[in-house]
Amino acid sequence: MLAPKRLLTALALTLIGSTTAQAADEVVVYSSRIDELIKPVFDAYTAKTGVKIKFITDKEAPLMQRIKAEGENATADLLLTVDAGNLWQAEQMGILQPFTSKTIDANIPQQYRSSTHAWTGLSLRARTIAYSTERVKPGELTTYEALADKNWEGRLCLRTAKKVYNQSLTATMIEVHGAEKTEKILKGWVNNLSTDVFSDDVAVLEAINAGQCDVGIVNTYYYGRLHKQKPELPVKLFWPNQADRGVHVNLSGIGLTKHAPHPEAAKALVEWMTTPEAQKIFADVNQEFPANPAVAPSEEVAAWGKFIADTLPVEVAGKRQAEAIRMMDRAGWN
Repeated sequence: MLAPKRLLTALALTLIGSTTAQAADEVVVYSSRIDELIKPVFDAYTAKTGVKIKFITDKEAPLMQRIKAEGENATADLLLTVDAGNLWQAEQMGILQPFTSKTIDANIPQQYRSSTHAWTGLSLRARTIAYSTERVKPGELTTYEALADKNWEGRLCLRTAKKVYNQSLTATMIEVHGAEKTEKILKGWVNNLSTDVFSDDVAVLEAINAGQCDVGIVNTYYYGRLHKQKPELPVKLFWPNQADRGVHVNLSGIGLTKHAPHPEAAKALVEWMTTPEAQKIFADVNQEFPANPAVAPSEEVAAWGKFIADTLPVEVAGKRQAEAIRMMDRAGWN
């Protein structure tokens, strides 16, 4: 029989071991994505493995600041957010830790991953041209750059330059064309605006539908959601730049926090989220394109047609983000 002191020690060790095992059965995710877009993925993982996923939702900036403030007393294991620009920013803030994975490398193309292994893409969205089927013929459209031409004067709608999606598009254009040419294009876009910029992409699509403008630039999944509500919507998507660099593609992605309490469990979740099983759920729920090329998009997304995507590494969007913001301001895009 154990002496009282030894008994207390044994009980303490048992409790510590029990707590550790219990903690490893939970992964905490800070997410800037809408709950209903990610909950089905997490529920599927819990059903498969028994590991519970706790996710806290907020805008990306407050989440990143919270991770930084928590430091070594971290709550979050993973940061899930949209746009490579945001992920790159999190990487520069020092709140993510890199990790290598043969599974992730095999499932996700290199252009959709951080070159330092700090984050990986999970789903893709194209930022493309939307047009009125009543006032525009597809043959009139060619490239993003051509929307700066005189024939689109008073016919273009854009979302605010304050949104990272437009900052990333601009950043990749700077990478391709250089600063001088890109700024000229942006000024052409601003000159061709039919109205003030909008706060979101759905408003751009609604403006095209209402006749306020004939063309706009939007993320594909916003079109998918609106089209589902209004199947007869006289607005379609056009894939620009098919003769040169291709359509601008960005992503939603995930990174392991620097002081993740459960790093191994978190890594296992990230690896699973890149597999065909998880990617299929992402594609069906989010109306986005799978980041894993072995997985087909949903029927609705596939109906939009195939396109050649830009092969530029998406992290360029982060590296040139500050430059893009300054340029958009100079161009009068507010």
